[in-house]
Amino acid sequence: MNMTVLKADAAKSASSISAAVVSLPSSRAPLLDRLSKYAGSAAANIVPPVLVIGLLLLVWELLCRKAGSTLPPPTRVYSDTKDLIFHPFFDNGGIDKGLGWHLLASLHRVAVGYSLAAIAGVALGTLVGQSVWAMRGLDPVFQVLRTIPPLAWLPLSLAAFRDGQPSAIFVIFITAIWPIIINTAVGIRNIPQDYRNVAAVVRLNPFEFFWKIMIPSAAPYIFTGLRIGIGLSWLAIVAAEMLIGGVGIGFFIWDAWNSSHISEIILALFYVGIVGFILDRLIAGVGAFFTRGTSLT
Repeated sequence: MNMTVLKADAAKSASSISAAVVSLPSSRAPLLDRLSKYAGSAAANIVPPVLVIGLLLLVWELLCRKAGSTLPPPTRVYSDTKDLIFHPFFDNGGIDKGLGWHLLASLHRVAVGYSLAAIAGVALGTLVGQSVWAMRGLDPVFQVLRTIPPLAWLPLSLAAFRDGQPSAIFVIFITAIWPIIINTAVGIRNIPQDYRNVAAVVRLNPFEFFWKIMIPSAAPYIFTGLRIGIGLSWLAIVAAEMLIGGVGIGFFIWDAWNSSHISEIILALFYVGIVGFILDRLIAGVGAFFTRGTSLT
């Protein structure tokens, strides 16, 4: 009897161990699931724009391949500009440089002018948003000045600085500062009153209130203004460089037009669009990091 019971218990234990072994989850299954999920997400984000771009290139090729077309098709653009594509940093002296150097020169001007605009814009926006008297005095002036086209400032800046480099930087500054001021001021005005009450209870000094309450609360608005500002800066520098000359992507486009190199103009426009997109994504990424994904755009 005991032997029978022991055998039954042993059989039951063996079956439970076998069931336990069989029921162990495979480590490959979650990995495959994650990989398939990432692949599906990547395909959903990449395939549609690739298809649209391919369709546009096909339509462009068919329309511009006809005899008498004034614009070159994509295949001709590539054949005319492949040296510029594969050798972007050649330097033959003077303004005979690769597209990489022209882009770097433009980016340097944008970086300086935009940085100055960001610092001054956040400071002035904070002042206007925090002080009723400053808003009444400065807001009408800002609203008038921001309607002036950026290039209208260029002759004045050339007369003041007597040089193309600081003049272009000033045009970037005066173009980018207005959306930064306006959005910062709106963000400061929209700080919840509860936050102000807490700051008064814990007796934060003005500096602590600025860093711990004002900036975090208004950060989504501030970064919205910064994103708008970087886009306007990149637009303005291309137009300004067409007039001031020297090294820069805007001057490259204008020089290609004077030389009737339409393919080079198309290539430069492609680079302008890609760089502008990267700049926007960069500011958006920084804004998402500091605002924890609560940016308004």
